[in-house]
Amino acid sequence: MRYGTGPEVLRDINLKIDQGSFHFLTGQSGAGKSSFLKLIYLAARPSRGLISLFDHKIAALPRRELPALRRRIGVIFQDFRLIEHLSTFDNVALPLRVAGLAEDKVKENVTELLTWVGLADKINARPPTLSGGQQQRVAIARAVIGRPSLLLADEPTGNVDDDMGLRLLRLLEEMNKLGTTVIIATHNQHLANRIGHARIHLKGGQIAVSRA
Repeated sequence: MRYGTGPEVLRDINLKIDQGSFHFLTGQSGAGKSSFLKLIYLAARPSRGLISLFDHKIAALPRRELPALRRRIGVIFQDFRLIEHLSTFDNVALPLRVAGLAEDKVKENVTELLTWVGLADKINARPPTLSGGQQQRVAIARAVIGRPSLLLADEPTGNVDDDMGLRLLRLLEEMNKLGTTVIIATHNQHLANRIGHARIHLKGGQIAVSRA
């Protein structure tokens, strides 16, 4: 993968991620972690090589079929990407409403999850009134509420303390136990070591280490 005519930021990567697995994606800043995730959630196309997702070769798919694949992916962005004029509740409820879930079920599921991530008292608050850590928890709740087939997280614990970070990672582990494939990009080696899942390590745009 390259941006414009610049050098390749990812190159010579050959990797299969099994359904239902849990991986940490590690590496120094600039190693290519965010670019790696962009390729997987179809925000960018590779400059060379092929990507298969859910047994579909992406390059061969018509554009009209890509949105259906994207709906199977939950993404926790580093910059949150919350909708500022919507409440905490409505931001988290968005994937369920798009999927057409009955409103009583939406209320039940969203309220339960916001309580779990410690935001029950912020249910009507809008993103600009929340701290960075609170916004991060809203973003995580929104990404997991629809129980996606694949969950990608870009530094999901970067704005919270280690105790809350560990709690949020345990939530992602529970999602994994229900069958969701999880990939978490992080530079927090200490937190990754405490959880102890398989590791994909990027160095200079290439996979340097892949281990459990």
